[in-house]
Amino acid sequence: MLQQSAQTAPAAVSLKPKRSGAFRSVYRSRWFYLMMLPGLIYYAVLHYLPMGGLLIAFQKYNLLEGIWGSEWVGFDNFRTIFNSPDFPIILKNTLIISVYRVLFNMIPDVLLALMLNEIRVAWFKRFVQTVTYGPYFLSWVIVYGLTFSFLAPESGLISSWFRDMGWGPLQLLTDKEFFRPLLILTDIWKSTGYGAIIYLAALATINQELYEAAVVDGAGRWRQLWHITLPGIRDVFVLMLILRLGHILDAGFDQVYIFLNARVYETGDIIDTWVFRRGLENLDFSVAAATGFFKSCIGLILVLGANKLAKKLGGSGIW
Repeated sequence: MLQQSAQTAPAAVSLKPKRSGAFRSVYRSRWFYLMMLPGLIYYAVLHYLPMGGLLIAFQKYNLLEGIWGSEWVGFDNFRTIFNSPDFPIILKNTLIISVYRVLFNMIPDVLLALMLNEIRVAWFKRFVQTVTYGPYFLSWVIVYGLTFSFLAPESGLISSWFRDMGWGPLQLLTDKEFFRPLLILTDIWKSTGYGAIIYLAALATINQELYEAAVVDGAGRWRQLWHITLPGIRDVFVLMLILRLGHILDAGFDQVYIFLNARVYETGDIIDTWVFRRGLENLDFSVAAATGFFKSCIGLILVLGANKLAKKLGGSGIW
């Protein structure tokens, strides 16, 4: 007994300094924790607390009875989604539009950042950056209004000019073949300037001595770009790619919903617009919640997989 107490006593005593040391560390950093508190409250109230609403994905939700009074139906809502004749169409459209965004939206961001980085005239660089960054602050309603003023079938500026030239009517807004390219082009125009800022920040962190050493070794601008600049922003590019893969089933509800019309449903209707009609217009909240839960699970799997793949390829990943 004495031997056992002698063995356990140091362990019990050793816990006290660790606990007191932890409390002292928290107390010393109390003002930092206090400044962090509003952010924690924000995420707890607006991000984590609403996750309790996912319960209605497994219920036949009734507004009058509430979450706790609604009937539990298990996975029936998910079966309704997967057995819907619209599901293959909206899933295909969502994936195609999202992949287009990843492929054609990230490259212009990088190219614009590289071009701005090569400009040596300060006022011209600021001017170009301001002009390209400005459209990001416009809402999609305004962007659609501008697009409509140019491409309206009867009264659009370009459509009228096209018709006056004798080339026939131009109906790009209602043509299902041009709907997806139109989404991508307007998205590039709106968001490229903002996306370039992230890469410009990454370019600013590259050690300038590397460029000086490359000049001494006789490397030209293209060699410097290939061996210094692009590797310098590789980790940021991989990070942005992983984040975009996590939202692969978010094809941009705001833009698609505003540009969408009955003639382009075949190629433009996505999961979010279908959920909007099913959940809010038809008041089928359970199916809408189940769809959102399905999207979140797919996004989590893609983020975890992409992060692991990035680490295997020599990148840093997100964590």
